[in-house]
Amino acid sequence: MSIDPTDIESADAIIAMALEEDLRDRGDLTSQATIPSSQRAEVRIVAREAGILSGVVLVDRVYRALVARDAHNGGSTTEPVSTNFLLADGDELLPGNHIASIAGPVRVLLSGERIVLNFLIHLSGIATRTGDFVRRAAGSRAVILDTRKTLPGYRALQKYAVRCGGGINHRMGLFDGILIKDNHLAAQQDQSAAKCVQTACEYLDQRSLSLPVEVEVTTLEQFRDCLNASPEIVLLDNMRPAELQRAVGLRDELAPDTLLEASGGVTLENVACIAGTGVDRISIGELTHSAPALDIGCDWPDLS
Repeated sequence: MSIDPTDIESADAIIAMALEEDLRDRGDLTSQATIPSSQRAEVRIVAREAGILSGVVLVDRVYRALVARDAHNGGSTTEPVSTNFLLADGDELLPGNHIASIAGPVRVLLSGERIVLNFLIHLSGIATRTGDFVRRAAGSRAVILDTRKTLPGYRALQKYAVRCGGGINHRMGLFDGILIKDNHLAAQQDQSAAKCVQTACEYLDQRSLSLPVEVEVTTLEQFRDCLNASPEIVLLDNMRPAELQRAVGLRDELAPDTLLEASGGVTLENVACIAGTGVDRISIGELTHSAPALDIGCDWPDLS
């Protein structure tokens, strides 16, 4: 699983903040007080439950940032931490799977342990939840997408985790696509959905921007109207499966090139039914805002 350079830049900023909130200007007082500076160890990162791995690409970056931070602050840590990865992001996990080994000064290993695990359990939880939805929709034409319901600062990483789980990223932000939602339509009460789509297309043409235009509708009447403008995507919000099927039939008849996206109230229990209606995309906020953490921990050797 490849990670975009912008994802890494986002991660470095979050890693720096994580180190600052844990260490401030004093460092890891407990490790300094109880662990000899000369003590070395190798620890194993291990899966405690089944799932899909995400975030392992950040492990080495956390420890390199930790060592660099200590050196910048005049600390004594000079020995780098070495990492050996046995599994990669996107790999399936079973309980007991050995994910990676980390070797270096015990003080450094302990200082970075929680930050590393926080990334792994959160991002792997998102990847695992995404994989659950992808499997339920298997056999249909529908792909599983995320939304912008992400933690501030974490969007690139959370969307990376969705890709690790087999999902597809929706727009990254407000800057890389037009999605005319119900509030936009409500603010333009004198314009139909089709007119709003036309206005958006003209706006992009004037600026020589080649970006998708998507419009959200809540009724089949709105849907039929907006098809007159042939948007790239129509988001069918909170429609029942029977309505989704009717929308697919209308699309096939009136605007076969328009993609249909179902959203709202999608669960593991009903996603297969929704996918079976013939929609092309299913967007799910739960992937990023409510995914349970995946249990991953560190196994330490006997240091006595």
